[in-house]
Amino acid sequence: MRRLIYGLTAAALVMPLVVGASVVAAPSAVRAAELMVFYADGGQRAAIAAIEAGGGRALSAEPKLGYVLAKGAGPAFVDALGRSEAVVGISTDRAIGFASAALGARGPIPSAGPVGGAATGSLGLEARTASAGPAPLAERSAVQTGGGAQHTGAVADGQLPDGSAVRGSAADPLAARQWDMRMIGADRANRIAPGTKKVLVGIIDTGVDGKHPDIAPNFNRQLSRNFVTDRPNDPKGQPFDGPCEYKGCKDPVDVDDDGHGTHVASTIGSPVNGKGIAGVAPNVQLVNLRAGHDSGFFFLKPSLDALTYAADNGIDVVNMSFYIDPWAFNCTSNPADSKREQLEQRGIITGMQRALDYARSKGVTLISALGNGSIDLGNPRTDTKSPNYPKETTRTRTIDNSCLNVPAESKGVISVSALGPSGRKAVYSDYGTEQTDLSAPGGDAVDGTAASPLRSILAAAPEAAMLRDGKIDQNGVPKTTSVVRDCHGSECAYYQYLDGTSMAAPHATGVAAILISRFGRPGEGGVAMDPAEVERLLYASATPKACPTPRAYVYDYFGQKETHTCEGGEDRNGFYGRGVVDAYRAATISP
Repeated sequence: MRRLIYGLTAAALVMPLVVGASVVAAPSAVRAAELMVFYADGGQRAAIAAIEAGGGRALSAEPKLGYVLAKGAGPAFVDALGRSEAVVGISTDRAIGFASAALGARGPIPSAGPVGGAATGSLGLEARTASAGPAPLAERSAVQTGGGAQHTGAVADGQLPDGSAVRGSAADPLAARQWDMRMIGADRANRIAPGTKKVLVGIIDTGVDGKHPDIAPNFNRQLSRNFVTDRPNDPKGQPFDGPCEYKGCKDPVDVDDDGHGTHVASTIGSPVNGKGIAGVAPNVQLVNLRAGHDSGFFFLKPSLDALTYAADNGIDVVNMSFYIDPWAFNCTSNPADSKREQLEQRGIITGMQRALDYARSKGVTLISALGNGSIDLGNPRTDTKSPNYPKETTRTRTIDNSCLNVPAESKGVISVSALGPSGRKAVYSDYGTEQTDLSAPGGDAVDGTAASPLRSILAAAPEAAMLRDGKIDQNGVPKTTSVVRDCHGSECAYYQYLDGTSMAAPHATGVAAILISRFGRPGEGGVAMDPAEVERLLYASATPKACPTPRAYVYDYFGQKETHTCEGGEDRNGFYGRGVVDAYRAATISP
């Protein structure tokens, strides 16, 4: 059954705290110093008592997820809470974050450009594709690709990675550039099972450009929500999210200042409309559930709010191409961490698992990017990216398999590795026999000789973000090989090539949307389908792919070599999971 709740804000998801006969009203605006105190089952009152005994104050509670929002005085207050048996985790409700339009995961990797060592945020455990250097591409200012539209951008020799020419289709003019859709049969699936408007897909990300011509027809503005407030500067006064563009630093629900969420949404559900590209499921509705800051940080509370909202408002499947900051790996009892750091990591693991469980119990299928660290997640050795906030606190620490990347390694989540156009696991993609559930095209600019953006994933991009980042000039002409302009009359729209497991996950999300469209049972205002059944059919429709031979696969790019070892059988292995997602098989499979 679909229950639609309109007009909610993030604060409305946290209920007033009832303590005996008294009510402590939830604050109108949550400040950075406040703590999320997660308590054990049935331990709310004991947790409140611990908060008060430590000299703090309980502000509000979220019984659905088992935490109390509290405020207290400094580290001593946290230490006091940590001694209570009722408290299982403590996380700061951080009001600020980081992002890079560059890396994803976790976020996108800029195709055909320098890729190592730039960013350190939730949009990516920094991807390591080495420095691709400038792409040896022949610039053409205007490439006619059919449909009467003008497409400005770069092409190599007029051919795509599969050898086909760069030219448009009768449907969408940039479709020929979408090797990813042909790899998973989405181009054929679109003709017979394009999805239905009754299916709601939530994009938990940096936002969605709902006005983009190739997203607007499927964008559900009424249901979309923004759970974050931008912060211009960090506590040290350094630029963070940048200047506020809107009143109260609250972006509208159809704005994406980063571009990451727009790319993800476009891959899932750009319509077949004679413009740009087509998504995997071009008829579904796209709902912006923004939990990431302009800067790209994804902190715990906005992510919990987004998942809770999805659960309570009939969202059928969510895409999560991020990890929860500030820890790339969350360890419950790592001796390299202080007690307070351990409590924070426990809070992230506990809080997200409760939110994920709640969403899944309400019919939300959960899909996540696996990560861009080139790491065997089943055997991690070191974490060099945590904590990534506050600045200058990152250090190298020894970790093991008990440390989790969240939400990719959380229970009930379908995690997706990335493939290049040759079908190999992308060099940057994380892997692991326990962690990889499925694989999907995510792009790999160095999957071949030299480097080319044509091996990356093309999807919609916000014009404002492209202009701010210097990717287009004041006249709207692309200045980089990774951006394409598609014009129809006086209307122009932009698309960019990106790499990352962030780009792989939405392919799986789109296939899930096809399955839900076909097999979901009718409900009030939409359809519903048990996430376990969606998961079963995703695996059943995937194309099995065995480990390479030899299993110790050597990536050799620009004179650098890196070896990743694939373990497991064809039915499930660390590179490809249970197989490559297949939209056409999902469109034709029997239940």
